[in-house]
Amino acid sequence: MAELVPAVEAVADLLIETFIRDGTLYTMGNGGSAADAQHLTGELVGHYKRDRRPLPAVTLTTDATVMTCIANDYAYDEVFARQVQALARPGDVVAAFTTSGNSPNVVEALATAQSRGAVTVLFGGGDGGAAAKHADHLLLAPSPETPRIQEIHTLMLHMISDKVDAWAAA
Repeated sequence: MAELVPAVEAVADLLIETFIRDGTLYTMGNGGSAADAQHLTGELVGHYKRDRRPLPAVTLTTDATVMTCIANDYAYDEVFARQVQALARPGDVVAAFTTSGNSPNVVEALATAQSRGAVTVLFGGGDGGAAAKHADHLLLAPSPETPRIQEIHTLMLHMISDKVDAWAAA
């Protein structure tokens, strides 16, 4: 984990800069990674440890109507990319959580985010899979095992939340 600290700090700084410029963080993931995405959003919109203003963050898995509409009318591979296309703007951050890095809907969303001028962050594992080539910032847990990757993702999102929380409360 020590080797990841500079990259984690850089993402926390990126989010602070984004919030200073009135940008928004959009998060996503599938299964347990969806829960991690919601966890980060909750820490930012609510709070981590300090009473402070809410910060603009949205998880793209939380609107069942939008997700099922896109999955039904287009394809499940587009459930995140279509939302990113509708919502993300230059100066926003799009962060994906994925243990494999190869979920087509995550890969497509990160590519769409980059084409829209948003900065992309990948919380992944191993080499980051196919999603890594569409990530401006890589936070890769050094393990091939899903449980270990998810545990490290939780630690990283808490480290990010703590730094952003401290800034927003100051």
